[in-house]
Amino acid sequence: MKFNMTDDKLLITELVLTAYLYNESDKLGVDDLPQKIRKHYWNQNEKTVKRPIYVTEGDIRTIYGLENIKNSTKTLPFLEFEEFGSQIKLTVFDLAAKWLTKQAEGIETINNNPVLASFFENYDSLPVSYEKAKASIMPKESGREWINSLIKSVESEKGSEEMLKLVHIVAPEDIRQNIKDLVLTKEQENEIEKITKAIQYRDYLKRIGLREIGKLLFVGPPGTGKTSVARALSGKLGIPIVEVKLSQIADQYLGETAKNIDRVFELAKRLNPCILFIDEFDFVAKARATDEHAALKRAVNTLLKAIDEISLVEHGVLLIGATNHPTILDHAAWRRFDEIVDFSLPDKDMRRKILDIVLRDIEGTFDTEEIAKNTEGFSGSDLRLIIREAVLNGLVTERTVLSQQDLLRGITEFNKRIPLRTMDETG
Repeated sequence: MKFNMTDDKLLITELVLTAYLYNESDKLGVDDLPQKIRKHYWNQNEKTVKRPIYVTEGDIRTIYGLENIKNSTKTLPFLEFEEFGSQIKLTVFDLAAKWLTKQAEGIETINNNPVLASFFENYDSLPVSYEKAKASIMPKESGREWINSLIKSVESEKGSEEMLKLVHIVAPEDIRQNIKDLVLTKEQENEIEKITKAIQYRDYLKRIGLREIGKLLFVGPPGTGKTSVARALSGKLGIPIVEVKLSQIADQYLGETAKNIDRVFELAKRLNPCILFIDEFDFVAKARATDEHAALKRAVNTLLKAIDEISLVEHGVLLIGATNHPTILDHAAWRRFDEIVDFSLPDKDMRRKILDIVLRDIEGTFDTEEIAKNTEGFSGSDLRLIIREAVLNGLVTERTVLSQQDLLRGITEFNKRIPLRTMDETG
């Protein structure tokens, strides 16, 4: 992104004022710093942004990608550029504050920066709100730097290497698909709303003693959005998601399975608030039904006990289990969850909405109603594969503008793969 000289001055002034106010106030916390600034100054060992923070030419270049910083600074009468160390110092705070409020983008800049808004909402009757500014940025838990700090503190502990191999940890800032990009049923929307409120009012739930909440089981065929919704929920809530597949734990670490399950749950507690997403939950039923491995049965009992003992209210961990085969789960597994969320194959209307979303950035003329009619029994993942096939076929003939025929051809080619997929699943 290229800025003009005025933009450069505005960004430099924002950073210098932010550093000054953050250093001076003990009421402001790390969550008040805008993400770019927080990320740059983050101290991995301390898990925060330590005071005081200083502003140098290198800091500005890294955070904003600016050049000619020295020249821009010298034109601002309230800043001083120190040649030694290339540090930029604030000389007259009031002058800098007045200058910022008079810039065309000044108020918008303040309203996107809680540190600045905390001061300017009581300054000269400006249309500024600290509360709105705070709501516009994600908390520290949403950043990759927060997760890296926690992982670093865990790495020094015995057994940590094996534990970290078991999980895939995703930061909210890395989530590509948000809730608005998903086509949900009314039931799914209601469950998401309820769990959002439960996290928002976690202290209240703790106070009234309602602790058995925040354990969801997502059930439905492959490709119906179970993992996508769990990740999108992570993005919506601004908390990391810890993903684990039960079958992989057992396959790779059979002798240590029970111990590793405990480690995974302990890691989730350390990362709180977070989502612990346990995929392939039907593995519990398979393990309980076999006499092959006593260690496996012990692991399952360990898992069920760990689920009983973890709590959203107490530990800040939202537990989501997912299974493609709910019919094989027994009562012992079902009763661990306070909510069961159904992920059925999408009906025609949902298929049309999914197609509209996936095709929105693809140039062409499409009748998604016709495609929806011709894709009975297809999952959302299947529909995306059809469109991917159509796009790739178009590129083979140097076309980036697609037609309805491309999509219909995509359905035909996808249908040819179904017998092969069925053989793979049953073979």
